[in-house]
Amino acid sequence: MPKATSSVTAAAALAPAYEEAMAELEALVERMESGGLPLDQLLSGYQRGAELLQVCRARLQAVEDQIKVLDQGAIKPWKGV
Repeated sequence: MPKATSSVTAAAALAPAYEEAMAELEALVERMESGGLPLDQLLSGYQRGAELLQVCRARLQAVEDQIKVLDQGAIKPWKGV
């Protein structure tokens, strides 16, 4: 297996579930909007938020792709993200 594929697979395995990512993202946004975080924590929070948003979008895209397959009458096993 090529290194790039195995690292992508490992990253996907370590990524939080959609619901976990959304909960963390919502809590992060709430803390950032409170106005009480120092600048360096705002920056790291923004970076983490961008990562979580990417996880959520990828998972939603995978589900949307699976729905498209099901709508076409061809059932394929869903491998997740």
